[in-house]
Amino acid sequence: MMSKCYPSKISYALLVFIFLIFFGPLIPIVLSETLNVALLGTVAFLFVVFAFILHLFLKTEYTIESNLLKIKCGLLNYKPIDISTIKEISKTKSLMASPAPSFDRIEIKYGEFNSIIISPKDKHEFVEDLIKINPNINNLIANS
Repeated sequence: MMSKCYPSKISYALLVFIFLIFFGPLIPIVLSETLNVALLGTVAFLFVVFAFILHLFLKTEYTIESNLLKIKCGLLNYKPIDISTIKEISKTKSLMASPAPSFDRIEIKYGEFNSIIISPKDKHEFVEDLIKINPNINNLIANS
């Protein structure tokens, strides 16, 4: 296998929730006050931050390249994971911050005590491709 890219699954409900956290508190302020430079500046700043978050959501992908798992989240590149060091893959409900813009997440345990949470759109194909490289991976999502 040369290189294969897996897009991340996206939970749009999570994106809406983040949007409401950013802009919900501003609705009564915008409705009750006349627009001023400070308010417009705040709204513009929040839109820029939200656009960055949206970019992270839409541009998260996982690439298997040779014996490495490469994780890219928007402009951020994580340290590649040597697939031969992966010990276990399981489903997780953890909401810990991670390169996984979905509630449908898997946890990859690798190395001595390392783990990362991701959300490939087709997690079964993704895991099967990892196991082709490292058949010693304990696949705990096989029947889910």
